[in-house]
Amino acid sequence: MTTLAEHLERWAANDPEREPIAATVLALARAAAELDELVRLGPLAGRMAEVVSESRDGTGQKALDVRAEELFEAALRRAPVAFLASEELDGVLELARGAPLAVALDPLDGSANIEQASMMGALFSILPAAETGLASFLVPGSRQRAAGAVLFGSFTVLVLALESGVATFALDARTRSFVRDREAVRIPRARREYAINASNARFWPLPIKAYIEECVAGAAGPNGADYNMRWVACVVADLYRILVRGGIFLYPGDSRKGYEHGRLRLLYEAFPIAFIVDRADGLATDGFAPILELVPKELHERTPLIFGSEDKVSRVTELHHASIPPAGQRPLFGMRGLFKAGV
Repeated sequence: MTTLAEHLERWAANDPEREPIAATVLALARAAAELDELVRLGPLAGRMAEVVSESRDGTGQKALDVRAEELFEAALRRAPVAFLASEELDGVLELARGAPLAVALDPLDGSANIEQASMMGALFSILPAAETGLASFLVPGSRQRAAGAVLFGSFTVLVLALESGVATFALDARTRSFVRDREAVRIPRARREYAINASNARFWPLPIKAYIEECVAGAAGPNGADYNMRWVACVVADLYRILVRGGIFLYPGDSRKGYEHGRLRLLYEAFPIAFIVDRADGLATDGFAPILELVPKELHERTPLIFGSEDKVSRVTELHHASIPPAGQRPLFGMRGLFKAGV
């Protein structure tokens, strides 16, 4: 039974560049363990689902959002972190001038699930610190040194991606320690599952419609196999399921006002997910380019996000790059001449 601390100690191996990363991950894990206690208490912790202020996405900032931010921020103030960017903060927060690292954070993903006793999570990205806060974060996702996700579900699990690969750690609430349960995680290819909010189908761009039509067609369609759909309104839950079972997650941009560039944040949602997926032999894209090649122009920039098994994500990318008819044409699986000249 290897703890997170032991895993990181072996990985860092007294390397002066790795040791600050290990210390920062441990600080984030301690905050996650504290947040887990609040999540487990549910309504006994107070009115955690109460909207306490406005938020950029219009859903309202909830009391548990604020508490999650406070817990992670307090932990990072004791870590070698110079700058913090968070979904809950308008700008960059300076923590320790001269420290070597910067952290981008979504302290609570899926806060709309609070009242439903459903899954929630957190995401973090660890980057080298530059001279200023903005300069630390407005860089390609490939600059990440580590990334992670915490899922608060039937049990609490930390997914950690380092340069060496991906491992998962289950929280032992009795000791507040994370214990490794899987290492060298690889995303399976064969699982026939996709995750998308199908209620928005009428707004999707044609490549997304085409891909989902292929899945919905089942054994009678071009894939020759039946698919199942999953959607839990918590991207961390979908990420963990895909790491364990395979499949694909799609949150595209669409034709609704405010959704043209998707809804997930590039810096502190798409970047850590893409880093994790990449280290687990999967793919993450906005439809055209790998997420890790993108460079945010602002802290809270949005992006379409498609990630999962390499074969499935490659198909979606292929459809985006193909010459396809305008939206509203007949279903893709009924027109197999799609990629023929003149179509």
